[in-house]
Amino acid sequence: MTQGAGQGPAARHTAGIPPFPGYAAPPAAHGPVSPYAQSAPPVQPPMDAPDGYTPTARDLPVIGHARRTVPQDVPTVELTPLTDPHPPAPQHPALGPLYVVGDVHGYLDELYEALQAEGLIDETGHWAAGNARLWFLGDFTDRGPDGVGVIDLVMRLSAEAAAAGGYCKALMGNHELLIIGAKRFADTPVNSGAGTASFQAAWLLNGGQRSDMERLEDHHLQWMSRLDAMAEEDGHLLVHSDTTAYLEFGDSIEDVNDAITEALQRNDPDEVWDLFRKFTKRFAFRDEEAGPVAVRELLSTYGGGRIVHGHSPIPYLLGEVGTEDADAEDDGAPLVDGPHLYADGLALAMDGGVTMAGKLLVVQLPLAD
Repeated sequence: MTQGAGQGPAARHTAGIPPFPGYAAPPAAHGPVSPYAQSAPPVQPPMDAPDGYTPTARDLPVIGHARRTVPQDVPTVELTPLTDPHPPAPQHPALGPLYVVGDVHGYLDELYEALQAEGLIDETGHWAAGNARLWFLGDFTDRGPDGVGVIDLVMRLSAEAAAAGGYCKALMGNHELLIIGAKRFADTPVNSGAGTASFQAAWLLNGGQRSDMERLEDHHLQWMSRLDAMAEEDGHLLVHSDTTAYLEFGDSIEDVNDAITEALQRNDPDEVWDLFRKFTKRFAFRDEEAGPVAVRELLSTYGGGRIVHGHSPIPYLLGEVGTEDADAEDDGAPLVDGPHLYADGLALAMDGGVTMAGKLLVVQLPLAD
């Protein structure tokens, strides 16, 4: 493990971080505000990775867990109600509290525990948060033991939350693009920019679990292929990757989402590979001077007052471990107990590094006063 200069293993705590400038709370937002951990100033580890996607090691730590059995008696298709011949005037129900979830990477048990700790699901694993709003920032599969189980849970909670007056939504991560490509194109050669490659090889290199591929079905692929790449909620610009690559796909959130969905529908392996390569790039907001400039460019283009992203594990972002997939040692392991606010308070990192002995983060927004 590479320890960042001036960084120690001590936990990072926040006495209270204000919402970003100009933040306006949604109407009737309620519920407890989760505490946040503020990290030390970002450390700049040397950047020696080649331009393009970031490969990972094959010998990744995988924590084994007994698979949790959760009742599956809730329909995943929302039924269309009968039309009232005299419908009432449109109502605008109060919005519930907003939560975001960082990268899960197949750690299903940890996800159950984190969601239950925030009161979003009950002890049986069903939605318990009424009209709350829950966003997943992508990367459901690979590295951990049960990526397909994570997808099934998110799909089920989407139906349950809608029935309760809230919602549960998800963004497209680079690992969704990766597993879609591996399933669709397998060993078909693609132009990687550094020689011949394939989605199958890249998926295995990036922690692909064969049990996930064996259980992945068409409805999983269809659901992932329709995920949005970005969204705005209460002044928070939600994205998966800490990259400016989104700017290459349009000048509005709608344009970006449409461009990526249409690219996946064309089913061209080189085009999907190009999407994957661009959205594996990282650290665009980390530099002390250039980082805030990059964030402001995205915010000025797409709206919002703060970017909230996953993708780069906080210990890796801070230089507390040398690579994304480095396994933290028992002694001096990086301790993550909350998201990392950086880039002049304009960016919030949400990947707690569950794959490197960190924490799967579920956080209520905005940050506590």
